[in-house]
Amino acid sequence: MRKSLFQKEINLSNQIKWVSLIRIAFAIFLIISCLIFSSGEDLSFFSQPFLALYNITGCILVLSIVYLIWLNKIKKNLLLAYFQTIMDTFIVTAIIFVTGSYDSIFTFLYLVVIIYASMLLLQKGSLLIATISSIQYGILIELEFYKVITPFPEQLYLSDTLDERQIIYRIIILILACFAVAILSGILAFQLKVAKQDLTMAQEHLKRVEKMAAMDEMISGIAHEVKNPLASLSGSIQLLQEDTKPGSYEDKLMQIILRETDRLKIIVNDIRLFAKPNTDNARELKISDTINEVVELFLNDPTWNNKLKINMNLNTSVRIFIDPFHLNQILWNLLKNAAQSIADKGEIKIVLKLFGNNRVYLIVEDTGTGIKKKDFNHIFDPFYTTKPDGTGLGLSIIHRIIDTYNGMIDFDSTPGKGTVFTVFFHGVSLKGT
Repeated sequence: MRKSLFQKEINLSNQIKWVSLIRIAFAIFLIISCLIFSSGEDLSFFSQPFLALYNITGCILVLSIVYLIWLNKIKKNLLLAYFQTIMDTFIVTAIIFVTGSYDSIFTFLYLVVIIYASMLLLQKGSLLIATISSIQYGILIELEFYKVITPFPEQLYLSDTLDERQIIYRIIILILACFAVAILSGILAFQLKVAKQDLTMAQEHLKRVEKMAAMDEMISGIAHEVKNPLASLSGSIQLLQEDTKPGSYEDKLMQIILRETDRLKIIVNDIRLFAKPNTDNARELKISDTINEVVELFLNDPTWNNKLKINMNLNTSVRIFIDPFHLNQILWNLLKNAAQSIADKGEIKIVLKLFGNNRVYLIVEDTGTGIKKKDFNHIFDPFYTTKPDGTGLGLSIIHRIIDTYNGMIDFDSTPGKGTVFTVFFHGVSLKGT
């Protein structure tokens, strides 16, 4: 996920390119079909409705070229996706008009546009296109029925052959079809998007786990070898300090040694936690309660409470199986990293949501300075840090803890704009508050 902001633009760009190419292929197919049909019926190249269809296909080809130029030059892919799908609804309406309106066989093209709109713009976009398509078709049929526009080609007015109930029935059926397709295709497109994100997260997570696995035994051995001499050193200094005059030069030196040995003890404990997280105290937790407690405690620190605004959107029914200490450590490290990335004042957003099959997502997003691209592949590496007073173990430890519970962690970052950490857990139950 670490390149997902860029990757999303690439994916949307590729999708738009494929849709444009398919549109060109459809236009060519329509021209060839018209030529074959007109020759079989011994009709002129300029006869109706073929001339109108040729004009429409010409417009399709020109617009497709414009879209491809826009895609390469202007780069506003989302705007282009909305613009071209809306324009396609007008093209479909024109095709339906010149091929018989009420009797046209091309009304299914509205559904095609809605389906690929869901691929480009998800459910929000597909619902918008369904609405626009329904309005256009309803207006077209009603205008013909009330003789505001002349049928194309030379046909009887709808009011001469049909009553208003039949017209309304046809319009309602198309509206229902459009919105049904929009909803279903939107759901499928969203599920596909989530599945792709999960797969990408799993691939990146697996790479890091394999990388860390090679260090486990060595790091665990180092922690074990350092712990005993460190305890002896600390104990010896404390004994010597008893015979030293308080406030003396020697006493100050010993205090420095003790402070640094305490710091080393913390690092050793962190190394041991990284190497072998213990899950004996794991239990079922209501994760939203823990988040609220950690946030409250975090904001009580004067270092952060004057510079941060924390917004939360939490699903309060979600529960996971985890050691409370481990969950606190995950939350605290993510909040601390987010806060440290904010230079002056900023915002941290915490989202807890649930997808199907009890997939729990914890998202921590900040408005900080972001992560530099050169650090993308190393931020979870043990002892890798960009902070002058950091140990480089914070993210490594929470990565290991999350992996211990069969979860995953990954991130999005835009330098200068902020970072989003996403943690995936397996929910154990859904209970009301």
